[in-house]
Amino acid sequence: MKEYFFYMNLSYDKCLGYYYGHYTSVQVIEDGGKSIRFPAERIRPFISSIGIRGRFRLILDDSNKFLSLEKVT
Repeated sequence: MKEYFFYMNLSYDKCLGYYYGHYTSVQVIEDGGKSIRFPAERIRPFISSIGIRGRFRLILDDSNKFLSLEKVT
């Protein structure tokens, strides 16, 4: 199992493209500098009226398959 932490800050307008499926993936830079891409549908639960802001934890299995995404702050 692999665990990555990153900060995400997207305005509501930018989030709409992800929410409506115009984008298939999200690419972030985790705290250690590694670029990670995961399915855009996974951020939908975190979209609010201000967009997405906060620190997140992404958990992948040993084959780099998505396990979970949670907001930590």
